[in-house]
Amino acid sequence: MSLLLESIKIQNRALQNIEKHNARLNKARKELFGLTNFIDLREIIKIPTELTESIYKCRIIFNENIQSVEFLPYSPQKIKSLRLVNGDDIKYEYKYLNRAAIENLKINCGADDILITKKLRITDSSFANVALYDGNSWLTPTHPLLKGTKRQSLIELGKIKEEDIFLNDLRCFQKIVLINAMLEFDENEVIFIENVLPIQ
Repeated sequence: MSLLLESIKIQNRALQNIEKHNARLNKARKELFGLTNFIDLREIIKIPTELTESIYKCRIIFNENIQSVEFLPYSPQKIKSLRLVNGDDIKYEYKYLNRAAIENLKINCGADDILITKKLRITDSSFANVALYDGNSWLTPTHPLLKGTKRQSLIELGKIKEEDIFLNDLRCFQKIVLINAMLEFDENEVIFIENVLPIQ
């Protein structure tokens, strides 16, 4: 069985949104391996003394058990354009370490990143969930490739709402924001809809 991954934001030497990461990790272990013993990542992750109050990414690699824990300095990618790509053959409902199928979609895409469609529905970028602004509300696809921890938190807070978003609906939106465990929901860090390029 493939290895899985959790990426957890560390800021001010504190684990962010850890309850959601615990829930997703243990859900994957139960569904993929039939394991019901609960792993609490707060007991596994020991933040090194040399880490400053800057932002770091903690990468947890696991299958039935935790295989490794690493800490990486973090700086966000600058994404200003997206290329629509067809991902009908992509399955990524669990956060697998092997992302080759997704990375292959990015080859020669001619944009900073990709926006993946499945069955004519908008799903995710290559590394983040998305939310789209229609002038009134921020909407996130009901059927993403992967249900992210930050996405779930924003839904529960009422900042974004789930909705089926089809390829033909894109013209109804003004801008897109990328959402993942490392990225805060920032309405100033957006991709304007005119910078979403058509499928090649």
